[in-house]
Amino acid sequence: MKSFKILMLLLFVCSTALIAQSYEKTKYGLKTTTNSLDLEIQFINPSTVRILKSPQGKVYTKESLSVIEKPQDVKYSIVEKDNNIRIKSDIIEVTLNLSSGYISFYDSKGNKLLAENNTPSFTDFNDAGIKTYKVKQSFILDKEEAIYGLGILQNGKMSQRNQVRNLIQGNTDDVTTFIQSVKGYGLFWDNYSPTKFTDNQNETSFDSEVGDCIDYYFMYGGNSDGVIAKMRSLTGEVPMFPLWTYGFWQSRERYKSQNELLEVVRKHRELGVPLDGIIQDWQYWGNNYLWNAMDFLNPEFSNPQQMIDEVHANNAHIIISIWSSFGPHTKPYHELDQNGMLFNISTWPESGLEAWPPNMDYPSGVRVYDAYNPKARDIYWKYLNEGLFKRKIDGWWMDSTEPDHLRWKAEDFDTQTYLGSFRKVRNAYPLMTVGGVYKNQRAISSDKRVFILTRSGFAGQQRYGANVWSGDIGSSWESLRKQIPAGLNFTLTGNPNFNSDIGGFFAGEYNKSWNDGSASKNPMYQELYVRWMQQGAFTPMMRSHGTDLKREIYYFGEKSEPIYDAIEKAIHLRYSLLPYIYSTSWEVTNKQSSFMRALVMDFANDKNVWDMNDQYMFGKAILVAPIVEAQYTPEKIVKVNEESGWNKKTSNTEKEKEKIDFTQKKHTQVYLPAGTTWYDYWTNEKHNGGQEITRETSIDMIPLYVKAGSIIPIGPKVQYATQTSWDNLILKVYDGANGSFILYEDEFDNYNYENGAYTEIPITWDNSSRKLAIGPRKGSYEGMLNNRQFTIILQDGATKKVNYDGKKIDVKF
Repeated sequence: MKSFKILMLLLFVCSTALIAQSYEKTKYGLKTTTNSLDLEIQFINPSTVRILKSPQGKVYTKESLSVIEKPQDVKYSIVEKDNNIRIKSDIIEVTLNLSSGYISFYDSKGNKLLAENNTPSFTDFNDAGIKTYKVKQSFILDKEEAIYGLGILQNGKMSQRNQVRNLIQGNTDDVTTFIQSVKGYGLFWDNYSPTKFTDNQNETSFDSEVGDCIDYYFMYGGNSDGVIAKMRSLTGEVPMFPLWTYGFWQSRERYKSQNELLEVVRKHRELGVPLDGIIQDWQYWGNNYLWNAMDFLNPEFSNPQQMIDEVHANNAHIIISIWSSFGPHTKPYHELDQNGMLFNISTWPESGLEAWPPNMDYPSGVRVYDAYNPKARDIYWKYLNEGLFKRKIDGWWMDSTEPDHLRWKAEDFDTQTYLGSFRKVRNAYPLMTVGGVYKNQRAISSDKRVFILTRSGFAGQQRYGANVWSGDIGSSWESLRKQIPAGLNFTLTGNPNFNSDIGGFFAGEYNKSWNDGSASKNPMYQELYVRWMQQGAFTPMMRSHGTDLKREIYYFGEKSEPIYDAIEKAIHLRYSLLPYIYSTSWEVTNKQSSFMRALVMDFANDKNVWDMNDQYMFGKAILVAPIVEAQYTPEKIVKVNEESGWNKKTSNTEKEKEKIDFTQKKHTQVYLPAGTTWYDYWTNEKHNGGQEITRETSIDMIPLYVKAGSIIPIGPKVQYATQTSWDNLILKVYDGANGSFILYEDEFDNYNYENGAYTEIPITWDNSSRKLAIGPRKGSYEGMLNNRQFTIILQDGATKKVNYDGKKIDVKF
């Protein structure tokens, strides 16, 4: 009997030892081996955890290109029970099943948020001579769970359920391997190779072509804003843009001389139509063999400094096209080539001649540079600085940052970059090339904020002062409709800065013989353009651009004509909201908020909005319901891609259309989310939420509704953003609920705000006492307004004026 007891004691000690050795506790979590896989769970912060998996014994080095947050010292507990290891912080719990290797994620109350489904897949793969793996991990979602993200996709979907997408950077699809759920969690798949995303009734998975390991981050924010905050904390915060970037921007493919460009600025000032920015597109450098020389070599730009100076003298700004590739006769090409920093993949333009289709008897020799190489990024900046930045160009239109990859062959992905094969790091190219410009400019100047307009983006790019546009899309109502969910899903990946070519890029389908080949004279295009302009007023950058026609307002008619007046009204509306927009910009930077807000962000309890793809909030006060279907003209179905879009032939097949009466009244349907009261922005008519209403419309009106409790500052009528100080703002107050707003101001175009040079004026509305409190001003900066007037207007018309000197004022209604 005594021997039996000793034996049992030994067995107990041995089994306890085995349990104790089933995992290794680390500073940030644990490591273990299960099912022939090495696995690590690593807390980054109490609400974000990193999961690393690799074949047992596989040694690798993984340095993230997107993630910059360092792991914190997180208090966590580990409990092992019934073959499960539970590792728990104050906010989330991660459970690992030692038998299956599956990981599940829970909130602090024990509610399951997400669970892995099936074991991960590691398939042997030869990546350009390097032995590695194809990697896949699947998850199981609730049947009715809505998920968002994946970048800018032209699929028209709000929720990204029930689809298969090949996530690879393209002209009109900008991909980010990130999703977030209506349940309040996010998942970032930290892999840069082409990745297939699959969601069906069996699984939701990421399947990447190359991976030394599986590496993903799970984060819990409780709601969409919380998830975005965690993603930005992980991959980078958003710097402030200059105030002038939020004005109106005019562009064209392309201004063929400096006189053409200057004429646009002069004409806007002459007509009194606001303008803050003009953009010079490609070939200011000359022919295609001089592609992206980053210098004015085209004789039509014989005095570029005079052009830039005149733009500035007219109180406007200019940004200019730069690319990720160089022609063989340029200085950057020669230096990069000598250092082995150019790729041999087919890119735009293919021919040295401008004619379409490309004449391949005369290849351009244009090559993409290795943006993954820090030395190459410095060379890129050297020529950008010498040729353009020193001339006082205000910002950069970084085109083709995918980059363009034409007529691609499988072996193209074997191209060696500084960080391995092109296949391995393909999707991170825009992050690297945009980051190179941002970092280099900031290193030499803090007087001017970096502003980059670019065609592609990836996780983390929000930290580089970049606004991403949706590429060379076709001009159609279908395309307009798709831009709304595209921008909202991009926002939900953590990058708040999105815009599209107002009017669509390829408009040639509207060029008909009966209107002299000018789409701006075609009523079908006029209606589309006006509605796109109205929607574009409620994006972070309001920018008109495209090919096939001139987009400037004066080509659409004259003052007092319906189309002209509708375009001008949309631009003035944008400028009236600049104090609201700029204060929202500060909230984006300082409080991790967003400009374009999917309705699920603010009304997650209303299931009617989970998959709504045609309305959104702009800031936290204004509901935008753009008209995205033709009301006055037949809706033209346009299918166009980059190749067909460049065909400039004018169609002669359509007869002249009858004159359209754009003065007629029409109607549209608007859904008002539940949980609040709404006010019509134009009439102040009051509506209860949770219902669809019919709104009478006109060609010059976009339906807008304001949430009860909102406070919206309205700025002065101006021709450019900084023309008049905000010394007499209107404060529109919408009662029915308590509300608050912080009016933010700074020096508008430098980085002094990072050192505290800014002011905040807190404004609150107490609905029960009908009292508006304008709180004491916080902070200071050189040149700030010490005294100002506010005109306070309630939605019922009650008005009061007060003088404000920085001290608290209570205004009773």
